[in-house]
Amino acid sequence: MELPEEPMKSDEATAPGLGPPELPFLNVQRYLAAGGYPVPQVYRADMQRGLVALEDLGDRTFESVVRDAPEAERRLFYRTALAQIVALQRLGDRAADPTCIAFGRRFDEPLLRWELDHFREWYLEAERGAKLTPDEAKSLAAAFAWLARELAAAPQTLVHRDFQSRNLMVVGDAGPELKVIDFQDALMGTRAYDLVALLRDSYVVLSPAEVDHLVGEFIALAGIANPVAFRRLFLLQTLQRKLKDVGRFVFIDRVRKNPSFLRWIPATVGYLRSAMSAAPAELQALRDIFSRHLPELVN
Repeated sequence: MELPEEPMKSDEATAPGLGPPELPFLNVQRYLAAGGYPVPQVYRADMQRGLVALEDLGDRTFESVVRDAPEAERRLFYRTALAQIVALQRLGDRAADPTCIAFGRRFDEPLLRWELDHFREWYLEAERGAKLTPDEAKSLAAAFAWLARELAAAPQTLVHRDFQSRNLMVVGDAGPELKVIDFQDALMGTRAYDLVALLRDSYVVLSPAEVDHLVGEFIALAGIANPVAFRRLFLLQTLQRKLKDVGRFVFIDRVRKNPSFLRWIPATVGYLRSAMSAAPAELQALRDIFSRHLPELVN
């Protein structure tokens, strides 16, 4: 792995004043590996040369395997991925380690609001050219504040942050064995966060029936005591994460000069449209604003 010019800087927002004492990838890898979690082995890190020697996991991503796989095979791979989410959460719950930076940062209200405001700035305003009235801007801010409060108040667990099909590597030939990469931005978040990243992945779109079935499997695997409350959490987390994603794709194009993520906006918009159709009454103002300015999210 060749490190960027500023290897200590994350591309994702975290929280002010929480600069890591070492390379985040190495810090989180050490914790996960010590806990028996399937991440690549680090052989050597040469920070002066900007190089980290890692275990070679090959080039078979979860995305490439499941995209065109028969339903039975795809289900088997997704069950394996669900088990990895549960394993990560249980590791964090039983072995919290203050020396691992993931336990010192969390999806609190300010961070969740920052991500939602990212959507407002880059998709709503920059990409779609929406001009909100003062009353609409106030209503949007109130809806985002409510959503951020709901998610920040939910029980927290260890979260990968981007547990999606391109960050799961399929290794070995004996069956669906997975290893996890791109974990340097791990932090504390809701138990639904990584499940949303996997099942509402912009790169592999599952049918509503498949998603419903896999959410049920996760509830059983994780021993969720209140399935109804968890499904509501999954819905709210879908709204927050996918609003952030669609804004992020535009940001990467406009600021990073990388348009490659724009092709994934339609899938993300589809997820938002589905989630908005089931959004709770507290988000009615958000639905009204989208109806006027972003009809693709509600119609």
